[in-house]
Amino acid sequence: MNAARLYTPQVLAAAVSLARFPLTDDLPLRGEARSASCGSVLTLGLATDGNDVITRTGIAAQACAVGQASAAIFAEHAAGMNAARIAAASRGLRAWLAGDAPLPDWPGLELIAPARAYPARHGAILLAWDAAEKALA
Repeated sequence: MNAARLYTPQVLAAAVSLARFPLTDDLPLRGEARSASCGSVLTLGLATDGNDVITRTGIAAQACAVGQASAAIFAEHAAGMNAARIAAASRGLRAWLAGDAPLPDWPGLELIAPARAYPARHGAILLAWDAAEKALA
């Protein structure tokens, strides 16, 4: 693994930015996800409006910088999304990681695009989407 290719200053900055989305007790919808490939764990909390549209996100992650950066990308753009949009992005992300589709339409994902070449990181990349789908189910 070429750590310099994966852990760029931009990825590390995104990982640190996850602190802007603290997991607080007032986020009623909860989901947790664990990566079987690396053991990373993420707990996500969401608040929604009356139409099941996400209004706020909080995350607690024990993951590598790529997983944390991916979670930050999720959190940065989840507001305004609903369960169907999250599920579509999740399917697209899985297909892209498998090499079967282009990068899905979710702002910021190009930052972690080099991690596609490292299957051991795929589970960490998917954590926020997996936890969000559980929270919204």
